[in-house]
Amino acid sequence: MEEYERLKQLVAEVDEDMKKAIGGNKAAGTRVRKAMQDVKNAAQAVRVKVLELRDDG
Repeated sequence: MEEYERLKQLVAEVDEDMKKAIGGNKAAGTRVRKAMQDVKNAAQAVRVKVLELRDDG
């Protein structure tokens, strides 16, 4: 499922910035917060797709 793959990709991409943010890097923290908003939207897309699959099946 393309939506799920996108969600996994977004989480993987934020890994390095998350480590930097934990270390106190404020700019990395800002990037993490933005990425988490993208993750939220991608997760919603996965939820919608799963519902579509359920209703079609």
